[in-house]
Amino acid sequence: MSDISLNVINHLVLRKQHLTDDSRIQDFVQIVKDIGGLHATGSMVPYLSLFARTRNFVKEQLDKELYVKRSLGKIRCMRKTLYILTKEMIPIAYASTRKMVEEASSRYLEFRGVSFENYDKVSRSVLEILKGREMTASQIKKTLKTELNVPAILNLMCDKGLLIRSRPEKGWKDKNHRYCLFHEYFPDIDLHGFCETDAVTLLVQKYLGSFAPVTEKDIAWWIGLGKARVREALNRIQEQIVHIGISDLEGDFIVLRSDENLLRGMKIPQQRIVNLLPGLDPYLMGYRERERYLDSQHRNKVFDRSGNATSTILLDGRVVGVWDFAEDPEPIVKIFLFEEFERSVSRDIYSKAEEIGRFIADKRVLTRECESMVPLTSRPAGGVMSPLREC
Repeated sequence: MSDISLNVINHLVLRKQHLTDDSRIQDFVQIVKDIGGLHATGSMVPYLSLFARTRNFVKEQLDKELYVKRSLGKIRCMRKTLYILTKEMIPIAYASTRKMVEEASSRYLEFRGVSFENYDKVSRSVLEILKGREMTASQIKKTLKTELNVPAILNLMCDKGLLIRSRPEKGWKDKNHRYCLFHEYFPDIDLHGFCETDAVTLLVQKYLGSFAPVTEKDIAWWIGLGKARVREALNRIQEQIVHIGISDLEGDFIVLRSDENLLRGMKIPQQRIVNLLPGLDPYLMGYRERERYLDSQHRNKVFDRSGNATSTILLDGRVVGVWDFAEDPEPIVKIFLFEEFERSVSRDIYSKAEEIGRFIADKRVLTRECESMVPLTSRPAGGVMSPLREC
């Protein structure tokens, strides 16, 4: 195929990511599957990511699928990040990333002063006290009557597939999970059903289906594995992929053959597409090379020094601004735009800001435009969670 225009590519990915009006659906479990999972490091992020993609989404729906039906679950996997995945995806992601994730948790355990001898002893006790029940880290620590760093122990137990994070203690904004035995929570999931090689290959296929066209660097970034491992997986599925060029972007891009017809027949809608996405949203975090959706002059306003994305405003798939929610003391959505837009686009941005603010606060909110912002690269870690605090 000849080079494809970047505008066409971005609209294809918006559709894959359920971010166009005609691709939004009510089946958000299908959405989680289609977009490669939801980032769940920030407690509110998965809810806001689904709000942007789902018709008539309410928070309790995600809670029901996670904690009652258990069609979804939370594990640390790609890039050692906490994700919400479908049950079918969990063993694939686990087998692909287990070594990387366990190694990081083991280092953290040592950093917190817990020896592996103490871990073995305490973890056995945790498995006993959690039989048939779920508890928070503080409840487990109190029951054990230990001064050891229990959260570090529980992290490693989760990453080994012994435990799983369940319902937060105080609702959707709370970061404190309850913990359950994995085999009781998901008795029909075999975490050891895939060898690492096959799992990585399947994970690369699923990533291509959610984010392609992409580069090898993009794939390696998203999974957190080296390019050599990615190249091996691509070689195993070479009959299923094609290489294309994208106008205005340098490099070789990989896409599934099944997407070729979509690219050829893609029609760009006349109406502009506005999205407000939370920090760490999959659309932003799916790529290492971000020129496809972000001008380099604005990179330090959107990504921090660790490569984490803040909450963004998209126009036709490209980042054109940043938004933030705060209690000021009344709930307010702040926006910062990189440029001026025609009235219809500005109206849509403000409308989307009011909608997402109402979703967060459960009531009508104010909106305010900021004239400037402090670059995220000039702020301490965690700045992505409140990008317009100084406004």
